[in-house]
Amino acid sequence: MWNVLQALLAAWKDACESTRHSEMVIPRGDFNVGRLKLEGPCKAPITMKLQGTLKAPADVNKLPKTTEWISIMHVEGFTLTGGGIIDGQGADTWAKKKLKKLSFVQPLSLGLSYLTNALIQDITSLDAKMFHINVLGGKNVTFEHVTIKAPDESPNTDGIHIGRSYGVRVNNCPITTGDDCISIGDGAQQVTVTKVTCGPGHGFAIGSLGQYNNEEPVRGIFFKSSSLTGTTNGVRIKTWENSPVGEASDIHFEDIQLTNVLNPIIIDQEYCPSGKCPNSDPPSRVRISNVSFKNIKGTSASKEAVKIVCSKSVPCQGVEIGDIHLTYNGRDGAITSTCKNVKPILSGKQYPSVCTAKRDQEL
Repeated sequence: MWNVLQALLAAWKDACESTRHSEMVIPRGDFNVGRLKLEGPCKAPITMKLQGTLKAPADVNKLPKTTEWISIMHVEGFTLTGGGIIDGQGADTWAKKKLKKLSFVQPLSLGLSYLTNALIQDITSLDAKMFHINVLGGKNVTFEHVTIKAPDESPNTDGIHIGRSYGVRVNNCPITTGDDCISIGDGAQQVTVTKVTCGPGHGFAIGSLGQYNNEEPVRGIFFKSSSLTGTTNGVRIKTWENSPVGEASDIHFEDIQLTNVLNPIIIDQEYCPSGKCPNSDPPSRVRISNVSFKNIKGTSASKEAVKIVCSKSVPCQGVEIGDIHLTYNGRDGAITSTCKNVKPILSGKQYPSVCTAKRDQEL
C-alpha cells in the first residue's frame, strides 16, 4: 500500500503531465508527510485543493537536512486553496533551539519558488519550525485570506518572507507569530501588502539587507491599511553595519494602526542582532531613498516612538513623514524621536515631533 507521500507525488506527476488544467484534491483528515517536493515545469495550470491537514514530523531529526519541508517550484498557473492546514508541528524544534541543541538550519514549512501567476488562498499555516512561507523568484503571486499562526515564543517563524520576486500581493491575511509577520528580502520588487493584521510578532520588516555580497535592489514596496498589536516592532527598514553596497527605494507605509507596539517606526542602518559589531565597523553602504511614513497612528510601548537612524556613509534621501500620531503612557518620560544622518520631508502633523532637534541630525 502506498503511503501518503507516495500518493501525493503520484498525483502531482499526473497533474503536471496533463495538457489541461487539472485539480489535485487532498481530502479532509490528518496526513503525516515527510519531505515533499512538487516540481515543474508542468504542461498546464494546476489547482491543489487542500481540505485536510498536512502534518510535519514533530521531531525535526525525522526530516532530511533540508531548508524546506514542502517545496512547490517552477510552475506557471498554480493555485493552492481549500481551507486546509499546513501544520509544521514546531514546538519541539523551538524548545531545542532555546536549549541550543540544534546544529543545523531547520526547515521552513512552505517554499514557493519560481512560480508565475500563482494564487495562495484560504489556507492556514500552523506552528512552523522556522519560516511559515518563503517566496523566491516569483512573478505575479497573490496571497488572499491566508492565516498564519504560531505563538510569540516561536523563534525565527517569519510569516511570509518575499525575496527576489516581482509583483507579489498579500491581502486580508491575519498573522500571529514569533518573528516578522511579513519580511522583505533582497530583490523584492513591486510588493503590495494590504489589510494584514499582525500580532504577536516582530512587525513588518524590509530586510535585514546588506548581510551578503551581490544582493539585488529592493524597489516598490507598499504596506497599506494594516494593523499591528503587541508587536516588537511596527514598520521597519533594517540594514547591517559594515555591509556591501546595496539599494532600497520606493518604500511606503500608509494608513497603519498600531496598538502597544514597542518600536513603532524604525529605519535602522546600524543593525547588528548578534551584538558582535564593534563601533569601529564601517557604516552600512545600503542606500535608502524615497521612503514615506504616512497616517501612522496608535500607541507605543516605549517612549522612543520614531527612530530614523541612517548611515553616515550613504545618508537616507527623500524620507517623508506625514500625519504621525503616537502616544506613550509609560513611566519612562515623554514620548521622543531620534534621527541620525537624515533630513526628512515633513508634512501634515507629527506627534511626537520628528527630527526637529539639531543634535539629532548628524549631517
